[in-house]
Amino acid sequence: MPGPASYVGGDIVSGVLYTGMHHSDKTILFIDVGTNGEIVLGNGEFLITAACSAGPAFEGGGIRWGMRAEDGAIEKIRLDPKTFEPEYETVEGKPPRGICGSGMIDLLSEMLVKGVIGQDGRFKIEPEHPRMTELKGETAFVIASSDQVDFDEAIVFTQSDIRSLVLSKAAVYAGFTILVREVGMDFSAIDQMIITGGFGEFLDIDKGVTIGLLPDIERNKFTYMGNSSIAGAYMTLLSNTCRREAIAISNAMTYLDFSSSNTFMDEFTKAQFLPHTELKLFPGVHLNQAPAAMAQ
Repeated sequence: MPGPASYVGGDIVSGVLYTGMHHSDKTILFIDVGTNGEIVLGNGEFLITAACSAGPAFEGGGIRWGMRAEDGAIEKIRLDPKTFEPEYETVEGKPPRGICGSGMIDLLSEMLVKGVIGQDGRFKIEPEHPRMTELKGETAFVIASSDQVDFDEAIVFTQSDIRSLVLSKAAVYAGFTILVREVGMDFSAIDQMIITGGFGEFLDIDKGVTIGLLPDIERNKFTYMGNSSIAGAYMTLLSNTCRREAIAISNAMTYLDFSSSNTFMDEFTKAQFLPHTELKLFPGVHLNQAPAAMAQ
């Protein structure tokens, strides 16, 4: 597949081909979240693209108990509003082995809304709380105790895990913001948002918005379209017409480089709060930021 720029490769061209956004009269925001958050904004008239270094957190990298969405990965989680006791679902219903990207977003959202952490991402509950522990001198939230798993160590989410996830989501949201602003729009002008890749399949949109990963727009505008990179690659393997179309898509893309952009760094810094420094951007997010109480 042809690649339009050094940090935006053929996988994104393939994804655009599969989604058909380059033929649409709607304004579409497309993202494939991975180690690089690669974003495309456009329609049949224009395509502008960029990549933001989201890091590997959403795919489990750099997170103590992070893993891909494989058997035993915690993919959905909810916290009791009083005791903060977790209730979770794992891939294939297997005993928990770790937590994948969708589970981490659920957890971060639940901790924020229930008051376990503040908007700065720091724990608000006391270290003596039954759900809290210490791991190598660092405070951590216990997701599953050692008697709930098939090994001798509890599955926890540490303060540095939270920080890694916040930095990743901040990079992605900053990328959205700059790309939309570059064409003189705001998020209200987006007619559809397409999320692709294995990560997006089990993503809870509301919780993605709550932590400031996704823009706070009408939920019916979000669409998940699977592994668009592979689907687009199949199309080009089976059709010379699609192969020529992929080349045309690549040539039509305008690449925006964030690597030396002070504006991107400003937006990245603003997005390092939950959901954001500017709460007016997230009118649909309601937080419980009263001090968390000790469980009895």
